[in-house]
Amino acid sequence: MDTQERIKQQVTGNPVVLYMKGTPQFPQCGFSANAVQILKACGVDQVFTVNVLEEYANWPTIPQLYVNGEFVGGSDIMREMYQSGELQKLLTGEKTTSQLED
Repeated sequence: MDTQERIKQQVTGNPVVLYMKGTPQFPQCGFSANAVQILKACGVDQVFTVNVLEEYANWPTIPQLYVNGEFVGGSDIMREMYQSGELQKLLTGEKTTSQLED
C-alpha cells in the first residue's frame, strides 16, 4: 500500500486521527503535547494517533487533526476552536457555526 492510500485509509477509517511527533503518553514537541491536552479536555478518549517520526520521513507540519475524514488543522487552530467551543461540537457531531452558515 502506498503512503497516500495508507493515510487516506487512516483518516477515513477512524473518527479522530492525530498525526503527531511522539505518542500521547510521550509527545516529542510542545505543539503535539498541546494537541493531546486539547483532545483530552474535549473528552476524547479514543483517538487514532500516528507518530510521524517513526512512520513518515517528510511529514509537512505537526500536529494535524482529522475528524470524520476531514482535515481540521494544527495546534493553533485546535486551540482557537477549543476556546470557542467549536471543537467540542465537531467532536460530538453537533452543528458548528460554520456548518450552520453553509
